[in-house]
Amino acid sequence: MQNRRETLKQSAVVAGLLASAGFPQFAQAAVNKAAFDAKTVQDAARAAGAKSMAESKDVTITGPDIAENGAVVPLGASTSLPGVKHLLIMVEKNPSALVAMFNVTDAVDANFSTRAKMGQSSDVYAVAIMNDGRALWAKKEVKVTLGGCGG
Repeated sequence: MQNRRETLKQSAVVAGLLASAGFPQFAQAAVNKAAFDAKTVQDAARAAGAKSMAESKDVTITGPDIAENGAVVPLGASTSLPGVKHLLIMVEKNPSALVAMFNVTDAVDANFSTRAKMGQSSDVYAVAIMNDGRALWAKKEVKVTLGGCGG
């Protein structure tokens, strides 16, 4: 039976081997850099695969009406539509509009939440990008009383 010290030592060796084999590069390969670098909501949606955008009652965005601290604003996005490829959360007036991108399949319940930094009051978008390239969105205004990024 191994003691705790031997188990930690073996774990460190395995982590080192994975790192030297380039394992972290595989994890980063799934990130869509162009979408996260986009400055506008439309550019980020296009970079994530959207061809056309339309407002929809089937997509919901949740968040506070007034955020006391822009450094930690709880946001959520959900939809019950079938055929969703990505679910995005975007903040219009942030330096980079895209806050989060969730990859979705029909086996996954498309209901996600996260926390974001907001430098100022802004519209917040939930965008469901469908398998056929349509982007369905909903928006909500969130007022920030204390700045989070750059404020």
